[in-house]
Amino acid sequence: MSDTAKWYVVHTYSGYENKVAQNIEKGVENQGFGDRIFEVKIPTETVVEVNADKKREVERKIFPGYVLVKMIITPESWYFVRNIRGVTGFVGSTTEPIPLTEKEVEALGVEVKSVQVNYEAGNSVKIIHGPLEGFVGKVIQVNPDKGQVQVSVSFFGRDTLADLELSEVELAED
Repeated sequence: MSDTAKWYVVHTYSGYENKVAQNIEKGVENQGFGDRIFEVKIPTETVVEVNADKKREVERKIFPGYVLVKMIITPESWYFVRNIRGVTGFVGSTTEPIPLTEKEVEALGVEVKSVQVNYEAGNSVKIIHGPLEGFVGKVIQVNPDKGQVQVSVSFFGRDTLADLELSEVELAED
């Protein structure tokens, strides 16, 4: 099985997602699974519905019938989650659940990773990855919410704007 916490997808009866999530959380408290089951999430989105000229915000489940659980898979924790009322099983093979990949977790927005940036607009940065690797540019704008930085790089005497990932640049040593 696994020794690190990963995100797994639990299949439930449609409409039982909230009840399953509550029961898992209660079981974690009551049965001492806090060291193996860390988080339970139901991916939702807020949608604006317009009916008869009235707008209202409604929270909808992105994946009805599924609950995401961050856990360390052991025979006991796996058995516990599988036997919660309303759970039909884990997504994956019947003998071992398959965890979500880092890209899948990021795409679902399940875990928000905070990025600390040690540069700001006006600083010189060195590009450390991508096609502009090795170039030095000037930061125009930092957008941590989108994970991007806009850098002005000089090519053949002309300044060119490049939108890069935060991880692709580092503060240049003066």
